[in-house]
Amino acid sequence: MNQIVMYGASWCADCRRSKNLLDSKGTEYEFIDIDTVAGAADKVAEINDGRKSIPTIVFPDGGVLVEPSNDELSAYLAKV
Repeated sequence: MNQIVMYGASWCADCRRSKNLLDSKGTEYEFIDIDTVAGAADKVAEINDGRKSIPTIVFPDGGVLVEPSNDELSAYLAKV
């Protein structure tokens, strides 16, 4: 994987907030809607030890943020 992948859903306020932050920083990422992409919800559960917590953001360096605040997401983006 060589780009950020964000698992989320259109109805999720935290997902919209994280997307807005990524967009405002001009960060390229792939958004995968767990409600419309087959197997995506299962992948989120696999990443999160059985929990389907969104947004789950996976970074090219192997890092994962789950339901991050804007400050947490901004800090991670600054170091990658």
